[in-house]
Amino acid sequence: MLDNEPEWLSKALNGDSQAFTYLVEAYARPVHNLCYRMLGNTQDAEDAAQETFLRAYQSLRRYDRDRSFSTWLLSIAAHYCIDQLRKRKMQIISMEELPNPDLPEPSPGPESNLSRKEEQNRIRAVLKVLDPIDRAAVIMYYWYDFSYDEICQALSLTVSALKSRLHRARRLMAQEWLASQSAAPGGLTPEMQQSESLMAERMAP
Repeated sequence: MLDNEPEWLSKALNGDSQAFTYLVEAYARPVHNLCYRMLGNTQDAEDAAQETFLRAYQSLRRYDRDRSFSTWLLSIAAHYCIDQLRKRKMQIISMEELPNPDLPEPSPGPESNLSRKEEQNRIRAVLKVLDPIDRAAVIMYYWYDFSYDEICQALSLTVSALKSRLHRARRLMAQEWLASQSAAPGGLTPEMQQSESLMAERMAP
């Protein structure tokens, strides 16, 4: 929680639009990052972030103060992105990009840049195999360190259903990750091996 969040939130709940603007500025980056990881496109992520804050403002009086504001806000973003992904699927629109998580930074140079691109492609392929809700659960759990309870609140899941989804997602991600490893030409570079270890840690039960 931000130091000034309780004060800003209290004022926003009492109709202070400037206080809500402070909250928007404080959470703009995490909301945008979540939307980008879900949608994989900068413009779509910006639109989704704007829609998230609009919906949050419109629903602010229904916000439960006993609940974490950041969890509530990111759950709005996740639900909106899930809806957008479902619309894409219904329209048979393929995803062109998926996000690159916080992988180790390679040293500069053409070979490292190529390795970095290969790593990004492998991460995109891993995330692409998941359905929207599973993807949201994985991103919240592994990238944002949300607790089971927070994710269940955000995605309207029971703890058992969430654990089942994460277990299934880990299995699918591991299969895709191993397939991309075997398909990588010339084996793994040191940078890719470092990313391999990082991804293995993220996917561990």
